[in-house]
Amino acid sequence: MASEIIRTPVSRRRLLQLLGGAAAAGALASCGGGGSGGSGGGALKVIGAGSQEAGLRKALEEYKKQNGSFEFNLSFSPADQLQTSLRAQLAAGNAPDLHAVYPGNGSAMSMVQLSKANLLADLSEQAWTQKIPTGFKGAYQQDGKTFIFSPGTSVLGAIYNKKAFAKAGVEIPTTWSELLTVCETLKKKGIVPLALGAQTPWVTQLINYALVPGTVYAKQPDFDDKMAAGSATFAESGWADAMNKYLELQKRGFFNDNPNGTTYEQATSMVGTGKAAMAVQVSAVLQAYRAAAPSPDDLGMFPLPATDTVADNWIPGGIVVGLAVSAKSKKAEEARKFLEYCGQPAMVNAWAEAVACVPLYSEGEPKVDPVLKPFLPFLSGDKAVPFMDQRWPNAEVQPTHFAVVQELLGGKTTVDGALKKMDAAYRKSA
Repeated sequence: MASEIIRTPVSRRRLLQLLGGAAAAGALASCGGGGSGGSGGGALKVIGAGSQEAGLRKALEEYKKQNGSFEFNLSFSPADQLQTSLRAQLAAGNAPDLHAVYPGNGSAMSMVQLSKANLLADLSEQAWTQKIPTGFKGAYQQDGKTFIFSPGTSVLGAIYNKKAFAKAGVEIPTTWSELLTVCETLKKKGIVPLALGAQTPWVTQLINYALVPGTVYAKQPDFDDKMAAGSATFAESGWADAMNKYLELQKRGFFNDNPNGTTYEQATSMVGTGKAAMAVQVSAVLQAYRAAAPSPDDLGMFPLPATDTVADNWIPGGIVVGLAVSAKSKKAEEARKFLEYCGQPAMVNAWAEAVACVPLYSEGEPKVDPVLKPFLPFLSGDKAVPFMDQRWPNAEVQPTHFAVVQELLGGKTTVDGALKKMDAAYRKSA
């Protein structure tokens, strides 16, 4: 875990400690050269997560404009490969110079796990690290040292197709019952209410992540502390309510056919084209959904309600996937210089705007993507909690969560059985 204990609820200022969940951020697979580097011997090798592409590519190209001799070789990797092959490269000492890392703890490619293994270079001497507010530090630092750069925080809710909503004559729901009514109406109009690409493992967690703030944390803000102390469990908490609601959506036929055989990319296309009305996703991947739509203005985003009490409908949010320098990089100095450039206020804001997140810090009024505006009252009203995995004590719970959701959707386990497996994984040594 990060050295600082995260407590909820959080203010908007504390929200950016919200550690960038799971996955959210490592979305689409993509690859391509960095405009200038090719695979030449002098190029800085960079591997990013797909959801970073808009911001990372912009930062690299802007940096090259100011540093003409700078060369880079840029590619992107899907989340599962980040967690396996890139992790293995790091351990073997042949990793890229700069690479994607998840903030906080909770996965094999998280900042805490990698820094404990001495695989990341210390960035603490960089000027931007001194501007990280105290509440943010758990996402960026381990044992008082900064190991990761990230431009800000992403929120999680429902990305929706405005034309599909208009065709069905439905409006944005603010309670769970209203959500079910909207889904039923959409279904009757021949529109898939919710696209779910559960074949892509990290997508499996997102509906639970959207519901659990309302079913768990709104009633028990100190749930994570009780879990750590051994006085609470997944199985005997509002997690059961969230998972039952997840299954209710399936049982009512509100998902596309065969979610376990549908990929993230396919679900994205369904919403972009209006075949499906919604998908529960993080704002960091909004650009991919816009790319799949005839017009970017076709898409909006709203908090997914988990209860019928409006005041209990909270949101999850988290620092988006960041970048770190490999401790064994032969180009570590050049990689550090690039990250110091990324930490300047103008680039922080530009990157955050490019990936639809709230910037880490800002000198002056930050630019926020209009789709994030429905979420801002939750941030300022202390109704936001971290992506759940970032307070989990080891890298076992997250993949267990992925697996049990796929089993639930496939009818191979029960909610109680799924949560007991997660409890067992949680109790394993970190």
